[in-house]
Amino acid sequence: MGLIFAKLWSFFCNQEHKVIIVGLDNAGKTTILYQFLMNEVVHTSPTIGSNVEEIVVKKTHFLMWDIGGQESLRSSWNTYYSNTEFIILVVDSTDRERLAISKEELYRMLAHEDLRKAAVLIFANKQDMKGCMSAAEISKYLTLSSIKDHPWHIQSCCALTGEGIDALQLDSLDTYLTWDLSVLF
Repeated sequence: MGLIFAKLWSFFCNQEHKVIIVGLDNAGKTTILYQFLMNEVVHTSPTIGSNVEEIVVKKTHFLMWDIGGQESLRSSWNTYYSNTEFIILVVDSTDRERLAISKEELYRMLAHEDLRKAAVLIFANKQDMKGCMSAAEISKYLTLSSIKDHPWHIQSCCALTGEGIDALQLDSLDTYLTWDLSVLF
């Protein structure tokens, strides 16, 4: 009984969560990171390695790791997985040709031991672009409904305008983990 109480206490008192932001190159990961942080668009260049920022929402601290998505960097994503509680996968909704690669990377991550307890938020980015796929189309293609061992949510967004992106998304991820206390035991 004491062990269970200790785990619950540490969970609810631990107000810092590690988040990784992943996706293919040019999906909008860094733009989304800075929308969360500053609520504005910043000029970005391709991320080599990672960017890290701390975002505070309702006294909860999120350590956000924006990881480069170029093909040459994806094999090193797993070095960021340790202690990750939340995965934000950014998908370029206009990039139909590489959606299969996004799917492959998603399921590779979900199979990794270090991410077995992670919740997933998928941003279907670039919804302002003509001919983009809807979040529902992306969800179907990624077969998200088959994911049973990770809480997940898909959200349409536009990183450039901030539409569909706000700090409440982070609060929602925190709520997902709170609802599923079974991940702790």
